[in-house]
Amino acid sequence: MTALATAVPIISACSGDQSILAPAGPVARDIALLWWAMCGFFSLVLVVVSALWIYAVWRKPREYSIDEARRIQRRWLIGGGILLPSITIVLLLAFGIPVGQRMMQLPLLGEPPLQIEVIGHQWWWEVRYPDSGVVTANQLHLPAGRPVDITVSSADVIHSFWVPRLGGKIDMIPGRENRIRLQADKPGTFRGQCTEFCGTQHSHMVLDVQAHSEESFAAWLDARREPQVEAIQGPAADTFLAQCGMCHRVAGVSAGNRGPDLTDLASRRHLGAGLLPNEPGATLTWIREHGRLKPGTGMPLTDDLDAEHLQAIATWLEGLEP
Repeated sequence: MTALATAVPIISACSGDQSILAPAGPVARDIALLWWAMCGFFSLVLVVVSALWIYAVWRKPREYSIDEARRIQRRWLIGGGILLPSITIVLLLAFGIPVGQRMMQLPLLGEPPLQIEVIGHQWWWEVRYPDSGVVTANQLHLPAGRPVDITVSSADVIHSFWVPRLGGKIDMIPGRENRIRLQADKPGTFRGQCTEFCGTQHSHMVLDVQAHSEESFAAWLDARREPQVEAIQGPAADTFLAQCGMCHRVAGVSAGNRGPDLTDLASRRHLGAGLLPNEPGATLTWIREHGRLKPGTGMPLTDDLDAEHLQAIATWLEGLEP
């Protein structure tokens, strides 16, 4: 019963949005299979080593001649110190290298992979679709059943891009571009996470990943190619342009590029890179309380701004959905 009780929490950790053992794509499946192979092999090594240790502890003492002792020492040195590690490394390379190659952007037959650029910021994700000019933030939309090549980089410190159920992870390094290939088997929602400590809000840097059917993805992309956004009206417009538009872009309204693009804010499932569910009133909460909810962000406090203007800005932003 004790062993069963211990196994329950361990087994439950094998599923969920961030489990590599619940793959939802071919690359992630290869990684999971490699993990299981390594787990099985090293479990066998553990059993054998433990059995030898128990045997050594409980066996009856025996006298050996100097020549016999040297032969035994040589046998263990060669077998355990050279052959076993060498065989282990060769097996790991034999299985691991092909898996690693499938994550690389190698040429494919047929339709070329979709190209997406992801840039890491403290602490949010900038997502660009260079072929269409679409820009969004903290959400990654991709077509299911088709390889997608992700080019990652960083605007400040080292981050790490990882969608566990779709593929491997890769570092995002300032001044350098790295590349990785992902693919989802079917439409669904997945969770990405920065996996390189990048500051105080590292854990609050979540990427919402949504895989669509080809038709649904094409419709999503087309709606954002030339978004029609109605500009904010009234006195709050001046406040937005002077305080928010300097950092945030809204297509046709402002051209800021320091903060997340807000053009399709209403269509996102979360605010603050996964911090708040995007529900009515959440935008105003974020505008007023971001300094408390996510300390250290570059967004200045809004305590000195007119409350009615903030409400008007929040209401307008909640309607931005191309």
